[in-house]
Amino acid sequence: MDRTAGKELALAPLQDWGEETEDGAVYSVSLRRQLSQRLSRGTGPAGCQAPRPAADAFVHYRTSKVRALRAARLERLVRELVSGDREQDPGFVPAFLATHRAFVSTARVLGLLLPPPPPPLPPGALGWALRPPTLARAVVSVLGSWLRDHPQDFRDPPTHPDLGSVCTFLGWAAPAGPEAQEAEKLLGDFLEEAERKQEEEQPESRTGPPGAAQTPRPDSPEGCSEEEEGPAREGPELLDFGVDEVAEQLTLMDVELFSKVRPCECLGSVWSQRDRPGATSTAPTVRATVTQFNMVIGCVLGSVLGEQGLAAPQRAQRLEKWIRIAQRCRELRNFSSLRAILSALQSNPIYRLKRSWGAVSRERLSTFRKLSQIFSDENNHLSSREMLSQEEATESPQEEDTLLGSLPSKLPPGPVPYLGTFLTDLVMLDTALPDMLEGDLINFEKRRKEWEILAHIQQLQKRCRSYCLSPRAPVLAALRDQRQLSEEQSYRVSRVIEPPAASCPSSPRIRRRISLTKRLSAKLSRERGSSPGGSPGDPSSPASSLSPGSPPSSPRSRDPPPGSPPASPGPQSPSTKLLPLSLDPPGLRPSALPLSSSHISLPGQQGSEARVIRVSIDNDHGNLYRSILLTSQDKAPSVVQRALQKHNVAQPWARDYQLFQVLPGDRELLIPDNANVFYAMSPAAPGDFVLRRKEGARPTTTVSSP
Repeated sequence: MDRTAGKELALAPLQDWGEETEDGAVYSVSLRRQLSQRLSRGTGPAGCQAPRPAADAFVHYRTSKVRALRAARLERLVRELVSGDREQDPGFVPAFLATHRAFVSTARVLGLLLPPPPPPLPPGALGWALRPPTLARAVVSVLGSWLRDHPQDFRDPPTHPDLGSVCTFLGWAAPAGPEAQEAEKLLGDFLEEAERKQEEEQPESRTGPPGAAQTPRPDSPEGCSEEEEGPAREGPELLDFGVDEVAEQLTLMDVELFSKVRPCECLGSVWSQRDRPGATSTAPTVRATVTQFNMVIGCVLGSVLGEQGLAAPQRAQRLEKWIRIAQRCRELRNFSSLRAILSALQSNPIYRLKRSWGAVSRERLSTFRKLSQIFSDENNHLSSREMLSQEEATESPQEEDTLLGSLPSKLPPGPVPYLGTFLTDLVMLDTALPDMLEGDLINFEKRRKEWEILAHIQQLQKRCRSYCLSPRAPVLAALRDQRQLSEEQSYRVSRVIEPPAASCPSSPRIRRRISLTKRLSAKLSRERGSSPGGSPGDPSSPASSLSPGSPPSSPRSRDPPPGSPPASPGPQSPSTKLLPLSLDPPGLRPSALPLSSSHISLPGQQGSEARVIRVSIDNDHGNLYRSILLTSQDKAPSVVQRALQKHNVAQPWARDYQLFQVLPGDRELLIPDNANVFYAMSPAAPGDFVLRRKEGARPTTTVSSP
């Protein structure tokens, strides 16, 4: 080793060294070099040892070997929970507990983790015989972390057998410990909650005769009259309240919902299952944030478009009011409602209103443009990620002041993040990295990367507890009662307000371009040792579901505003709900950059490149998209098979399908059965594909979700 290389190695705090295999498990090995300074000592006054001048000091490095489990079978992973070295690998236990539901059930883990009870003690046995063995104490420690950080993993109504097994084990292993008390309390809370729900449901079942029509919720499509002018609600309208009041109540609602999000529901393997048959209860806490996000978009659309008779200056005042509310949300560090308001203002029904935008003041337009740049997609939401990191960094000065004993400065709480960024990152990780490696080993390195993002979410949830906002019933009632317009209704009203010929050069131009390949490349290029918080939504956009970040998109293809960026020409299907499932900017379908400008280099595969594509299946289940990773080695049959697997369709029927790429102008490109899809596809078109059954092929059936 030359002197320069040796110096670089010595100065690196953590140096990757390679891999080791032990009993079928794969470990990544690193060398940790810690700097220590040794000083030559001389004799000081009164015989005391005193350090000599700094010139006599020399630097000494202490090197230690660090191993981290990278891949293993399930049994070895569970054994590592209790036998692993937490000093060497402190992230293993929290990463396993946070992500295990992606590859194994809680009951299966407990079956491997909980040791059997000890045999009955002989009469008169006391002292050391009553102490639990070392293994049992290690299990108790793991269960304590599990119960504290992920209590919902043990919810399994009506009897919660997994939690019962934990209580039984802790009853003999640590009967007086806090873990046993926590388990008993959690079981009691679960049973009490079930009884309370049952009592609440019984009176509801007796309200009104069977089959009586229920009044639809104002935020549902059924709650909107087909007539463009609905009846006026009693009480003040939403925009009658002050900017601060509306922004604070939106923030209060976002904080409550984000604080309840279960990080494990954000995993790509979990969130991507939400549209499967029978999966309506999947990820309920994430769905709640999606519903809230869509409600905010609906409030903006309804308040701006709801009254057709307004003059352009009056409608401009409403636009300005929402821009001011968005700015206040930014000041409150509420990036969720900020993104929702901006998405609604950028949606085609509002974005195309030339005369209304022309009456907006220059100051408000400038504010709108600056806020929109926060969520620019050109650099994978780099601005919003950097801003979120800066907002979190404001905690450091306060901590330092506290440590020094001085009075800490009052810092704003939060921030409340836009959850779609984390969801997108997690879906990208799930798409790009395999679950299993050669030899039927679980790829735990993938779970570590997911845990980095989940840990960031948990950190933000803790910081959101510092918000001190009080609910205001009139504002909350106005938010609930705000008239909601469906996608088709909002577009139809917009065309009545300003016919298509009058659109849209005066509308503010916001640059928008999607680059899924950049997002995935950023995730794959991250170093394994990077700090948690790489910010994370399926990039697919089926029109039959809801998700944050994408207001109505299908009308844009019919009436693109001249002089504004063109929309991606992917398949456009009208939705019966307010929003299509997408985490991308409004009015655009996700697309990949041309292959010549952005490639993804796959780790460990020399010369192999890839990009993310989205594949829908032409069947009776709706226009649902699934994202898959397409490499330069993939032939059409393998792509079809993986796409069918993502859509939960029986894979042996892959030969019954043909793959088409969706092109601009309602055209399609047939990919031959034996073609290399990576090179056969059109690089200039979006990466949207559709599977269709060949003529004469037997009908498909959907496999039930596991």
